[in-house]
Order: sequence, then C-alpha cells, then structure tokens
Amino acid sequence: MILEERRYTLIPGGVPQYIAHYRALGRESQEKHLGQMVGCFQSEVGELNQLVFLWRYESLADREARRAALMADAQFTEFRQRVRGLLVQQKNCILNAVIFPGAER
Repeated sequence: MILEERRYTLIPGGVPQYIAHYRALGRESQEKHLGQMVGCFQSEVGELNQLVFLWRYESLADREARRAALMADAQFTEFRQRVRGLLVQQKNCILNAVIFPGAER
C-alpha cells in the first residue's frame, strides 16, 4: 500500500472558492476513479492557504491507472480549469507504508 499526499497552496482567501468548486465538480469525479479519499486537511499553523489531500493506492501501477482514468474525465477537466487561477503551488509526495514485524496493516 502507498499513500499519495497532494498539497496545494492557494492564493490568499482561495480555500473557500476551491472547496466550492471541488464540491460541485471535483470530488465526485475523483472518488469515481480514485476511490474514497483518506482525508482532506486545511493548514491552520505554518504555511497558510493550503489544502492537503491523502489518497490510498495498492501500488504505483494502481495509482498510474486510476490517475489516467481521472485525467480522461471531462467533469474533472472542467474542475481543473475552474481552480487553475487559485493555485500558487502544488507538491505531491508518495508515502510507502512502514510495516513493523508483528503489526497488521
């Protein structure tokens, strides 16, 4: 199992607008192709105006196939066009699970 952390830095005050577009267009498309998200978080301290999404995949190949299907989705393309002007920076990180002996996943 891997997790993908997708961190978006938005223009000051852009979080509510992004979330509104995400509710209307983005979430349904993402969960259709990527499955249920692990979580969405908003920064409170430190770098502000950030949203952090966590997604779970079985493998990098699973992620690649699911993201390719998402990028082909017309509704998600519309969502991306609507939020593009709100984005300042995007960072993605793939996290590999650490399995400790005797511990279950």
